[in-house]
Amino acid sequence: MKPIRLTKHAVGYSERRGFTVEEVERAIGSGTWRPAEKGRLESEIEFEFGQNWNGRRYAWKKVNPIFVEEESEIVVITVYAFYY
Repeated sequence: MKPIRLTKHAVGYSERRGFTVEEVERAIGSGTWRPAEKGRLESEIEFEFGQNWNGRRYAWKKVNPIFVEEESEIVVITVYAFYY
C-alpha cells in the first residue's frame, strides 16, 4: 500500500473528533474503498469502543476518512468519527 499522509486540516480535527492516525490507516488499509463527493474516496472501520467520549459512554466507534489516491501516496483530506 502507498504511504498515507494526513493534511493539516485532517490532523487539526483529530482531537476534536477523537480519531488516531492508526485508526485512519486501518480504515484505509482494511476497509472497502467507495466513491465520495468531489471525486474523492472514502472508507470506514467500525470497532468496539466501550469508553466515554464527551461525557457519554459509547459502545461503538466508526472512523470514516475521506481521501484521494495520488501516484505516490494517499492523501487524507478529512476524517469523520461517529460514536454510538
